[in-house]
Amino acid sequence: MAVLDVEGLTMSYADKKLYEDASFQLEKHEHMGIVGQNGAGKSTLIKILIGKTLPVDGTIKWQKGVKIGYLDQYVDIPAGMTLIDFLHTAFTELYQLNDQMNKLYADYAEKMDDELLTKAGRIQEKLDANNFYEIETEVERVMNGLGLTDIGKDHVISEMSGGQRSKIILAKMLLENPDVILLDEPTNYLDTAHIEWLIDYLNDFDGAAMIISHDYDFLEQVTNTICDVSFGKITKYRGSFQQAMRQKEERKEAQEREYEKQQVVIEKAQRFIRKNKAGSKSTMAKSREKMLARMKKIDPPEDNLKATFHFPYENTGSANALRVEKLSVGYNRPLLAPVTFSMTMGEKLLFTGFNGVGKSTLIKSILKKIPALDGKATFSPSARINYFDQDLEWDDPTLTPLQTIQNMFPTMQPRTIRTKLARAGINAANTMKEMNLLSGGEQTKVKLAILELTPCNFLIMDEPTNHLDDETKEGLKKALQDFPGNLILVSHEQGFFEGWLDKILNVEKLSLK
Repeated sequence: MAVLDVEGLTMSYADKKLYEDASFQLEKHEHMGIVGQNGAGKSTLIKILIGKTLPVDGTIKWQKGVKIGYLDQYVDIPAGMTLIDFLHTAFTELYQLNDQMNKLYADYAEKMDDELLTKAGRIQEKLDANNFYEIETEVERVMNGLGLTDIGKDHVISEMSGGQRSKIILAKMLLENPDVILLDEPTNYLDTAHIEWLIDYLNDFDGAAMIISHDYDFLEQVTNTICDVSFGKITKYRGSFQQAMRQKEERKEAQEREYEKQQVVIEKAQRFIRKNKAGSKSTMAKSREKMLARMKKIDPPEDNLKATFHFPYENTGSANALRVEKLSVGYNRPLLAPVTFSMTMGEKLLFTGFNGVGKSTLIKSILKKIPALDGKATFSPSARINYFDQDLEWDDPTLTPLQTIQNMFPTMQPRTIRTKLARAGINAANTMKEMNLLSGGEQTKVKLAILELTPCNFLIMDEPTNHLDDETKEGLKKALQDFPGNLILVSHEQGFFEGWLDKILNVEKLSLK
């Protein structure tokens, strides 16, 4: 039985059509992966399904009474709220029922009215049915599974990193135990152990799920059907991710064969028409013209847009690029043991360790964006540094990518900016769209394009692959490998960094938690 029925869905922005007349169903026990390039419309699809965005056309029908859980990265969290208080909001209704029950029992003690006792008993049954008295055990289980225990129950959420905040929002959604789970890039801020826990959770989850992810290994383990969003269509495939991609490739090959076959027919008919339009066979030529006019044309298979990057290099006259000496980092107290390392010209270094251990804090301390507690970090005097911050924050998110870059580089010609954005995979329509309307992957591409506009000899990249599709990751990896200068890379994606970096610093081993 379908919990979701989508019919005739059409969605477009400006001159970009995301999908046209798309239809599919989500069955009760299906775990559906949503795949496609950045900007294809995956996140928009989820927003349409939950009513946050209105489509141009089409109908969205959810099964009556279905409870939907959505991983909303931008949910408002009250200032000063702690981790444990936020997680407890997943059970607000149950806590309210418990308060009502206690009041009924208190009123009964005063009035001895059996009707009060009966009402309290009904609430008690409802609380028991919803495992109210196991809430703390379930909270602990989810906190441990997602690596939140080390953060501390009383840690104020507004003081946490973006990755920690995302994990907390995911934890609350899972604790709400919905009938349908909608997840948009859930593994972006999870470490390997926590991804494994989420895989087990989803495989045990009896409800339906829709999961947007560019982590194809993850999708392979948690999905049994795939929706491919590409070239204005939404195509549903049965089976695992790998099976779906094989079906997609077979469909593409079949389309290519049919296209080439039709082109032979068209070319043969056109030759006949050109040769006989004015001769004795003109009637037959006109008949061929009518045949061509009525023919339903087969489109050639389309290929994914390839993003390419090039980080311009500025020469440095120094052999020593960076020296970090007994650097102690943190806010109110040290997060790590004092850090010491050095980099010579051209070396590439990887920071590893679980999310929240202090990798981003270490980078910001090296860059002096936050003060170190002790020690020092010294770059070469000729160092020219470009820094990629993983947070997608903009001074004015209502500006377009073109306006944003024009404000940063006032003398740069709009044509040059458009060319750079196009090479990064941002099409003409998205160049003129407000930044806050772009997907996470598209915003990341804009940030990477901005880095390309300033020559440097030292790149510092903090989780640059979050939100990116596979084709873009490959383009970025090649650009980083080709860059002749220094690189400090923070990444949790082994497939991205394996085998080409010179040094590895395991920040987890320096943790004082």
